[in-house]
Amino acid sequence: MRRPVKLLLAAAAIALLLAFALHSLLQPRRVTGFVLDALGKSLGLEITATGASEYRLRGAPLLVVRNVAVREPGAGTPLLRAQRMSVSVPWSTVRSRGARLDITRIELDAPVLDLPALQHWLASRPPGETRMPTLSDGLQIRNGRIDGRGWRVDGIAISLPRLHPEQRVGAQFNGRFTSGDLALRFRLAIAMTQPANNAGIAVVGPVTASSGDWRLPATLHLSAPLHFGDDGIRSARLRARMGGRYESGDTRLPFAFAITSPLLVRDGTLALAPAGIALRGGDVVPDLDAGGRIAYGKRLLLDLDGRLADWPAAWPALPPPIGGSHAPLPFTLDYLGRDSLDDVVTLGIRRRTARFDTRFRMPVIARWIASPASGSPLPPLAGRLVVPQLDVSGARLEGVEVEFQDASAPPAVQDR
Repeated sequence: MRRPVKLLLAAAAIALLLAFALHSLLQPRRVTGFVLDALGKSLGLEITATGASEYRLRGAPLLVVRNVAVREPGAGTPLLRAQRMSVSVPWSTVRSRGARLDITRIELDAPVLDLPALQHWLASRPPGETRMPTLSDGLQIRNGRIDGRGWRVDGIAISLPRLHPEQRVGAQFNGRFTSGDLALRFRLAIAMTQPANNAGIAVVGPVTASSGDWRLPATLHLSAPLHFGDDGIRSARLRARMGGRYESGDTRLPFAFAITSPLLVRDGTLALAPAGIALRGGDVVPDLDAGGRIAYGKRLLLDLDGRLADWPAAWPALPPPIGGSHAPLPFTLDYLGRDSLDDVVTLGIRRRTARFDTRFRMPVIARWIASPASGSPLPPLAGRLVVPQLDVSGARLEGVEVEFQDASAPPAVQDR
Protein backbone atom coordinates (compact mmCIF):
# COMPACT_ATOMS: atom_id res chain seq x y z
CA MET A 1 0.00 0.00 0.00
CA ARG A 2 2.96 2.33 0.46
CA ARG A 3 3.63 2.64 -3.30
CA PRO A 4 0.08 3.83 -4.24
CA VAL A 5 0.13 6.27 -1.33
CA LYS A 6 3.47 7.69 -2.46
CA LEU A 7 2.19 8.01 -6.03
CA LEU A 8 -0.94 9.76 -4.77
CA LEU A 9 1.08 12.16 -2.64
CA ALA A 10 3.41 12.89 -5.57
CA ALA A 11 0.44 13.54 -7.87
CA ALA A 12 -1.10 15.85 -5.29
CA ALA A 13 2.17 17.75 -4.93
CA ILE A 14 2.51 18.12 -8.70
CA ALA A 15 -1.11 19.30 -8.94
CA LEU A 16 -0.47 21.89 -6.25
CA LEU A 17 2.67 23.09 -8.01
CA LEU A 18 0.81 23.34 -11.33
CA ALA A 19 -2.06 25.20 -9.67
CA PHE A 20 0.39 27.62 -8.03
CA ALA A 21 2.22 28.15 -11.31
CA LEU A 22 -1.03 28.67 -13.20
CA HIS A 23 -2.25 31.09 -10.53
CA SER A 24 1.01 33.04 -10.77
CA LEU A 25 0.92 33.13 -14.56
CA LEU A 26 -2.71 34.25 -14.60
CA GLN A 27 -2.23 37.15 -12.21
CA PRO A 28 -3.87 40.25 -13.75
CA ARG A 29 -0.58 42.13 -13.94
CA ARG A 30 1.15 39.24 -15.74
CA VAL A 31 -1.74 38.75 -18.17
CA THR A 32 -1.91 42.51 -18.80
CA GLY A 33 1.81 42.72 -19.43
CA PHE A 34 1.70 39.80 -21.86
CA VAL A 35 -1.29 41.17 -23.81
CA LEU A 36 -0.02 44.77 -23.97
CA ASP A 37 3.44 43.63 -25.00
CA ALA A 38 2.03 41.48 -27.82
CA LEU A 39 -0.28 44.28 -28.97
CA GLY A 40 2.54 46.84 -28.83
CA LYS A 41 4.89 44.69 -30.91
CA SER A 42 2.22 44.24 -33.58
CA LEU A 43 1.83 48.04 -33.85
CA GLY A 44 5.44 49.09 -33.32
CA LEU A 45 4.53 50.80 -30.03
CA GLU A 46 5.34 50.60 -26.34
CA ILE A 47 2.16 50.12 -24.28
CA THR A 48 2.35 50.18 -20.50
CA ALA A 49 -0.20 50.21 -17.68
CA THR A 50 0.90 51.11 -14.15
CA GLY A 51 -2.51 50.99 -12.47
CA ALA A 52 -4.58 48.07 -11.18
CA SER A 53 -5.62 45.65 -13.93
CA GLU A 54 -8.26 42.97 -14.24
CA TYR A 55 -9.43 40.44 -16.80
CA ARG A 56 -12.27 38.03 -17.42
CA LEU A 57 -12.18 34.83 -19.47
CA ARG A 58 -15.71 33.58 -18.90
CA GLY A 59 -17.99 34.38 -21.85
CA ALA A 60 -16.03 36.86 -24.00
CA PRO A 61 -12.47 37.76 -22.89
CA LEU A 62 -12.36 41.21 -21.23
CA LEU A 63 -9.26 43.18 -20.23
CA VAL A 64 -9.37 46.35 -18.11
CA VAL A 65 -6.17 48.37 -17.59
CA ARG A 66 -5.54 51.69 -15.82
CA ASN A 67 -2.99 54.48 -16.17
CA VAL A 68 -2.21 53.48 -19.74
CA ALA A 69 0.56 55.12 -21.82
CA VAL A 70 1.17 54.43 -25.52
CA ARG A 71 4.31 55.78 -27.20
CA GLU A 72 6.72 55.15 -30.03
CA PRO A 73 9.83 53.31 -28.81
CA GLY A 74 12.23 55.88 -27.41
CA ALA A 75 9.77 58.78 -27.61
CA GLY A 76 9.42 61.04 -24.59
CA THR A 77 5.80 62.09 -25.27
CA PRO A 78 3.09 59.40 -25.30
CA LEU A 79 0.78 59.62 -28.28
CA LEU A 80 -2.04 58.35 -26.05
CA ARG A 81 -2.68 58.28 -22.31
CA ALA A 82 -5.82 57.09 -20.52
CA GLN A 83 -6.95 56.67 -16.92
CA ARG A 84 -8.83 53.52 -17.84
CA MET A 85 -9.15 51.33 -20.92
CA SER A 86 -11.50 48.40 -21.31
CA VAL A 87 -11.21 46.03 -24.28
CA SER A 88 -13.56 43.13 -24.96
CA VAL A 89 -12.79 40.67 -27.78
CA PRO A 90 -14.34 37.45 -29.11
CA TRP A 91 -12.50 34.14 -28.66
CA SER A 92 -11.89 34.03 -32.44
CA THR A 93 -9.57 37.04 -32.11
CA VAL A 94 -7.67 35.38 -29.26
CA ARG A 95 -7.25 32.17 -31.20
CA SER A 96 -6.00 34.04 -34.29
CA ARG A 97 -3.18 35.60 -32.19
CA GLY A 98 -3.75 39.03 -33.75
CA ALA A 99 -4.31 37.88 -37.34
CA ARG A 100 -7.90 39.06 -36.94
CA LEU A 101 -8.81 42.47 -35.49
CA ASP A 102 -12.40 41.74 -34.51
CA ILE A 103 -13.08 43.59 -31.26
CA THR A 104 -16.35 43.58 -29.34
CA ARG A 105 -16.07 46.91 -27.52
CA ILE A 106 -13.56 49.54 -26.41
CA GLU A 107 -14.09 52.04 -23.58
CA LEU A 108 -11.71 54.88 -22.71
CA ASP A 109 -11.92 57.11 -19.64
CA ALA A 110 -10.07 60.47 -19.71
CA PRO A 111 -7.88 59.69 -22.74
CA VAL A 112 -5.39 62.34 -23.93
CA LEU A 113 -4.31 62.15 -27.57
CA ASP A 114 -1.19 64.05 -28.65
CA LEU A 115 -1.89 64.75 -32.31
CA PRO A 116 1.70 65.59 -33.42
CA ALA A 117 2.97 62.38 -31.79
CA LEU A 118 0.19 60.37 -33.44
CA GLN A 119 0.96 61.89 -36.86
CA HIS A 120 4.66 61.08 -36.41
CA TRP A 121 3.84 57.42 -35.67
CA LEU A 122 1.41 57.16 -38.60
CA ALA A 123 4.03 58.64 -40.96
CA SER A 124 6.52 55.97 -39.83
CA ARG A 125 4.18 53.08 -40.59
CA PRO A 126 4.76 51.16 -43.83
CA PRO A 127 1.87 51.42 -46.30
CA GLY A 128 -0.87 48.96 -45.44
CA GLU A 129 0.50 48.20 -41.96
CA THR A 130 -2.15 50.16 -40.04
CA ARG A 131 -5.30 48.04 -40.15
CA MET A 132 -8.82 49.09 -39.25
CA PRO A 133 -10.45 46.86 -36.59
CA THR A 134 -14.12 45.95 -36.39
CA LEU A 135 -16.09 46.98 -33.30
CA SER A 136 -19.29 44.98 -33.09
CA ASP A 137 -20.46 46.74 -29.90
CA GLY A 138 -18.80 50.08 -30.61
CA LEU A 139 -16.59 52.62 -28.89
CA GLN A 140 -17.27 54.83 -25.85
CA ILE A 141 -15.01 57.74 -24.85
CA ARG A 142 -15.60 59.89 -21.78
CA ASN A 143 -13.87 63.16 -20.79
CA GLY A 144 -11.26 62.95 -23.55
CA ARG A 145 -8.79 65.52 -24.87
CA ILE A 146 -6.84 66.14 -28.09
CA ASP A 147 -3.72 68.32 -27.98
CA GLY A 148 -2.63 69.99 -31.22
CA ARG A 149 -0.09 72.67 -32.02
CA GLY A 150 -1.51 75.80 -30.40
CA TRP A 151 -5.02 74.39 -29.96
CA ARG A 152 -6.90 71.85 -27.86
CA VAL A 153 -10.19 69.94 -27.84
CA ASP A 154 -11.31 68.92 -24.34
CA GLY A 155 -14.42 67.57 -22.66
CA ILE A 156 -14.65 65.02 -25.48
CA ALA A 157 -17.46 62.48 -25.38
CA ILE A 158 -17.75 60.04 -28.29
CA SER A 159 -20.38 57.36 -28.80
CA LEU A 160 -19.80 55.04 -31.77
CA PRO A 161 -22.38 52.20 -31.93
CA ARG A 162 -20.34 50.00 -34.29
CA LEU A 163 -17.42 50.08 -36.71
CA HIS A 164 -16.71 48.04 -39.83
CA PRO A 165 -14.04 48.98 -42.42
CA GLU A 166 -16.46 48.63 -45.35
CA GLN A 167 -19.71 49.93 -43.86
CA ARG A 168 -21.30 53.28 -43.10
CA VAL A 169 -20.31 54.81 -39.75
CA GLY A 170 -22.36 57.06 -37.49
CA ALA A 171 -21.19 58.67 -34.24
CA GLN A 172 -21.98 61.40 -31.72
CA PHE A 173 -19.06 63.74 -30.98
CA ASN A 174 -19.25 66.40 -28.23
CA GLY A 175 -16.52 68.68 -26.91
CA ARG A 176 -14.94 72.12 -26.80
CA PHE A 177 -12.27 73.50 -29.13
CA THR A 178 -10.02 76.29 -27.79
CA SER A 179 -7.32 78.32 -29.52
CA GLY A 180 -6.11 81.58 -28.06
CA ASP A 181 -9.14 83.64 -27.05
CA LEU A 182 -11.55 81.62 -29.19
CA ALA A 183 -13.68 78.81 -27.77
CA LEU A 184 -16.02 76.61 -29.80
CA ARG A 185 -18.44 74.23 -28.09
CA PHE A 186 -20.07 71.59 -30.28
CA ARG A 187 -22.48 68.66 -30.15
CA LEU A 188 -22.26 66.97 -33.51
CA ALA A 189 -23.73 63.96 -35.28
CA ILE A 190 -21.13 62.60 -37.73
CA ALA A 191 -21.66 60.10 -40.55
CA MET A 192 -19.16 58.60 -43.01
CA THR A 193 -19.83 56.46 -46.06
CA GLN A 194 -17.10 54.19 -44.65
CA PRO A 195 -14.07 54.65 -42.35
CA ALA A 196 -11.57 54.90 -45.19
CA ASN A 197 -9.57 57.44 -47.15
CA ASN A 198 -11.53 59.53 -49.68
CA ALA A 199 -14.83 58.62 -48.02
CA GLY A 200 -17.64 61.15 -47.74
CA ILE A 201 -18.37 62.74 -44.37
CA ALA A 202 -21.42 64.66 -43.13
CA VAL A 203 -21.57 66.72 -39.93
CA VAL A 204 -24.72 68.21 -38.37
CA GLY A 205 -25.29 69.84 -35.00
CA PRO A 206 -25.20 72.92 -32.79
CA VAL A 207 -21.97 74.90 -32.31
CA THR A 208 -21.32 77.98 -30.17
CA ALA A 209 -18.30 80.20 -30.76
CA SER A 210 -17.29 82.75 -28.13
CA SER A 211 -14.49 85.20 -27.41
CA GLY A 212 -14.36 88.10 -24.99
CA ASP A 213 -17.82 89.65 -24.60
CA TRP A 214 -19.44 88.09 -27.67
CA ARG A 215 -20.84 84.67 -28.53
CA LEU A 216 -22.23 83.14 -31.69
CA PRO A 217 -24.62 80.17 -31.31
CA ALA A 218 -25.43 78.44 -34.60
CA THR A 219 -26.37 75.15 -36.26
CA LEU A 220 -23.83 73.65 -38.65
CA HIS A 221 -24.41 71.47 -41.73
CA LEU A 222 -21.23 70.27 -43.46
CA SER A 223 -20.36 67.67 -46.09
CA ALA A 224 -17.13 66.80 -47.89
CA PRO A 225 -15.03 63.93 -49.24
CA LEU A 226 -11.84 63.70 -47.13
CA HIS A 227 -8.38 62.54 -48.16
CA PHE A 228 -5.75 61.85 -45.47
CA GLY A 229 -2.17 62.06 -46.79
CA ASP A 230 1.38 62.97 -45.82
CA ASP A 231 0.62 66.60 -46.66
CA GLY A 232 -2.39 66.78 -44.32
CA ILE A 233 -6.15 66.46 -44.72
CA ARG A 234 -7.64 67.56 -48.03
CA SER A 235 -11.04 67.89 -49.60
CA ALA A 236 -11.65 68.79 -53.23
CA ARG A 237 -15.03 70.29 -52.37
CA LEU A 238 -16.26 71.19 -48.90
CA ARG A 239 -19.80 72.52 -48.51
CA ALA A 240 -20.99 74.09 -45.28
CA ARG A 241 -23.90 76.23 -44.17
CA MET A 242 -24.70 77.73 -40.82
CA GLY A 243 -27.61 79.65 -39.36
CA GLY A 244 -27.30 81.47 -36.05
CA ARG A 245 -26.95 84.84 -34.37
CA TYR A 246 -24.26 87.16 -33.06
CA GLU A 247 -24.74 88.11 -29.39
CA SER A 248 -22.95 90.85 -27.46
CA GLY A 249 -24.58 92.57 -24.50
CA ASP A 250 -28.14 93.41 -25.60
CA THR A 251 -27.25 93.02 -29.30
CA ARG A 252 -28.81 90.12 -31.22
CA LEU A 253 -27.96 89.83 -34.93
CA PRO A 254 -29.37 86.80 -36.82
CA PHE A 255 -27.57 85.58 -39.93
CA ALA A 256 -27.23 82.74 -42.43
CA PHE A 257 -23.85 81.80 -43.92
CA ALA A 258 -22.73 79.33 -46.60
CA ILE A 259 -19.35 78.41 -48.07
CA THR A 260 -18.08 76.11 -50.82
CA SER A 261 -14.34 75.57 -51.16
CA PRO A 262 -11.43 73.15 -51.40
CA LEU A 263 -10.03 72.39 -47.94
CA LEU A 264 -6.51 71.82 -46.64
CA VAL A 265 -5.59 71.14 -43.01
CA ARG A 266 -1.82 70.95 -42.46
CA ASP A 267 0.55 71.71 -39.57
CA GLY A 268 -2.24 73.10 -37.42
CA THR A 269 -3.56 75.49 -40.10
CA LEU A 270 -6.91 75.25 -41.90
CA ALA A 271 -7.09 76.85 -45.35
CA LEU A 272 -10.09 77.39 -47.65
CA ALA A 273 -9.15 78.61 -51.13
CA PRO A 274 -10.52 79.51 -53.56
CA ALA A 275 -13.63 79.92 -51.41
CA GLY A 276 -17.07 81.08 -52.44
CA ILE A 277 -19.19 82.50 -49.61
CA ALA A 278 -22.66 83.93 -49.15
CA LEU A 279 -23.96 85.88 -46.14
CA ARG A 280 -27.55 86.86 -45.46
CA GLY A 281 -28.82 88.90 -42.54
CA GLY A 282 -31.14 91.72 -41.56
CA ASP A 283 -30.76 95.43 -40.84
CA VAL A 284 -27.18 95.17 -39.57
CA VAL A 285 -25.80 91.97 -41.11
CA PRO A 286 -25.32 92.63 -44.85
CA ASP A 287 -26.37 90.46 -47.78
CA LEU A 288 -23.22 89.69 -49.73
CA ASP A 289 -21.57 87.21 -52.07
CA ALA A 290 -17.78 86.96 -52.27
CA GLY A 291 -14.81 84.84 -53.18
CA GLY A 292 -11.25 84.64 -51.92
CA ARG A 293 -9.16 83.02 -49.21
CA ILE A 294 -9.82 82.06 -45.59
CA ALA A 295 -7.13 80.59 -43.34
CA TYR A 296 -7.06 79.83 -39.63
CA GLY A 297 -4.03 78.84 -37.59
CA LYS A 298 -2.05 81.00 -35.21
CA ARG A 299 -3.92 83.92 -36.80
CA LEU A 300 -7.10 84.38 -38.80
CA LEU A 301 -6.82 85.47 -42.45
CA LEU A 302 -9.70 86.87 -44.51
CA ASP A 303 -8.99 87.99 -48.08
CA LEU A 304 -12.32 88.51 -49.86
CA ASP A 305 -13.54 90.23 -53.01
CA GLY A 306 -17.27 90.46 -53.68
CA ARG A 307 -20.46 92.46 -53.94
CA LEU A 308 -22.82 93.86 -51.31
CA ALA A 309 -26.43 93.56 -52.42
CA ASP A 310 -27.08 96.92 -50.73
CA TRP A 311 -25.55 99.07 -48.01
CA PRO A 312 -27.33 98.09 -44.73
CA ALA A 313 -29.61 100.84 -43.41
CA ALA A 314 -28.25 100.40 -39.87
CA TRP A 315 -24.65 101.04 -40.97
CA PRO A 316 -23.11 104.53 -41.08
CA ALA A 317 -24.49 106.24 -44.19
CA LEU A 318 -22.11 106.37 -47.15
CA PRO A 319 -21.37 109.80 -48.58
CA PRO A 320 -22.55 110.49 -52.14
CA PRO A 321 -21.98 109.49 -54.85
CA ILE A 322 -21.10 106.08 -53.34
CA GLY A 323 -24.23 106.31 -51.18
CA GLY A 324 -27.68 107.23 -52.37
CA SER A 325 -28.02 104.30 -54.74
CA HIS A 326 -29.42 100.80 -54.24
CA ALA A 327 -27.24 99.17 -56.87
CA PRO A 328 -24.88 96.38 -55.70
CA LEU A 329 -21.59 97.61 -54.26
CA PRO A 330 -18.28 95.94 -55.19
CA PHE A 331 -16.04 95.55 -52.14
CA THR A 332 -12.78 94.09 -50.86
CA LEU A 333 -12.23 92.97 -47.28
CA ASP A 334 -8.92 92.06 -45.63
CA TYR A 335 -8.17 90.90 -42.10
CA LEU A 336 -5.12 89.32 -40.52
CA GLY A 337 -5.12 89.05 -36.75
CA ARG A 338 -6.59 87.42 -33.69
CA ASP A 339 -9.47 85.00 -34.09
CA SER A 340 -11.55 87.20 -31.76
CA LEU A 341 -11.76 89.77 -34.63
CA ASP A 342 -10.39 92.43 -32.28
CA ASP A 343 -7.76 93.59 -34.78
CA VAL A 344 -8.22 96.05 -37.63
CA VAL A 345 -10.43 95.15 -40.62
CA THR A 346 -9.73 96.85 -43.97
CA LEU A 347 -12.76 97.46 -46.20
CA GLY A 348 -12.69 98.98 -49.68
CA ILE A 349 -15.84 100.02 -51.60
CA ARG A 350 -16.04 101.18 -55.21
CA ARG A 351 -18.78 102.82 -57.28
CA ARG A 352 -17.76 103.96 -60.72
CA THR A 353 -14.78 106.29 -60.23
CA ALA A 354 -15.44 106.96 -56.53
CA ARG A 355 -13.84 104.88 -53.82
CA PHE A 356 -14.06 104.61 -50.03
CA ASP A 357 -11.27 102.84 -48.12
CA THR A 358 -11.79 102.39 -44.41
CA ARG A 359 -10.33 100.60 -41.41
CA PHE A 360 -12.16 99.68 -38.23
CA ARG A 361 -12.37 97.21 -35.38
CA MET A 362 -15.45 94.99 -35.52
CA PRO A 363 -16.32 95.06 -31.77
CA VAL A 364 -16.02 98.88 -31.68
CA ILE A 365 -18.29 99.31 -34.71
CA ALA A 366 -20.80 96.79 -33.30
CA ARG A 367 -21.01 98.72 -30.00
CA TRP A 368 -21.43 102.03 -31.87
CA ILE A 369 -24.27 100.64 -34.00
CA ALA A 370 -25.98 99.11 -30.96
CA SER A 371 -25.92 102.46 -29.08
CA PRO A 372 -27.08 105.09 -31.59
CA ALA A 373 -28.50 107.40 -28.92
CA SER A 374 -25.22 107.89 -27.07
CA GLY A 375 -21.63 108.68 -27.95
CA SER A 376 -20.25 110.25 -31.12
CA PRO A 377 -22.50 110.77 -34.17
CA LEU A 378 -19.52 109.79 -36.34
CA PRO A 379 -18.65 106.10 -36.73
CA PRO A 380 -15.40 104.92 -35.09
CA LEU A 381 -13.40 104.26 -38.25
CA ALA A 382 -10.43 105.60 -40.20
CA GLY A 383 -9.98 105.94 -43.93
CA ARG A 384 -10.28 108.03 -47.05
CA LEU A 385 -13.05 108.97 -49.47
CA VAL A 386 -11.95 109.91 -52.99
CA VAL A 387 -14.57 111.43 -55.30
CA PRO A 388 -13.67 112.90 -58.72
CA GLN A 389 -16.77 115.14 -58.68
CA LEU A 390 -19.22 116.08 -55.91
CA ASP A 391 -22.34 118.30 -56.10
CA VAL A 392 -23.21 120.02 -52.79
CA SER A 393 -26.00 122.64 -52.48
CA GLY A 394 -25.76 123.64 -56.12
CA ALA A 395 -21.98 123.82 -56.09
CA ARG A 396 -19.73 121.39 -57.91
CA LEU A 397 -16.49 120.21 -56.27
CA GLU A 398 -13.85 118.30 -58.21
CA GLY A 399 -11.02 116.08 -56.98
CA VAL A 400 -12.51 115.72 -53.48
CA GLU A 401 -10.59 113.75 -50.85
CA VAL A 402 -11.90 113.36 -47.30
CA GLU A 403 -9.86 111.82 -44.46
CA PHE A 404 -11.44 110.03 -41.48
CA GLN A 405 -9.51 109.21 -38.35
CA ASP A 406 -10.40 107.41 -35.11
CA ALA A 407 -8.09 106.21 -32.35
CA SER A 408 -9.62 102.70 -32.44
CA ALA A 409 -8.49 102.21 -36.07
CA PRO A 410 -4.87 103.35 -36.60
CA PRO A 411 -3.77 104.61 -40.04
CA ALA A 412 -2.74 102.07 -42.62
CA VAL A 413 1.02 101.56 -43.03
CA GLN A 414 1.05 103.34 -46.39
CA ASP A 415 -0.66 106.42 -44.85
CA ARG A 416 1.91 106.98 -42.08
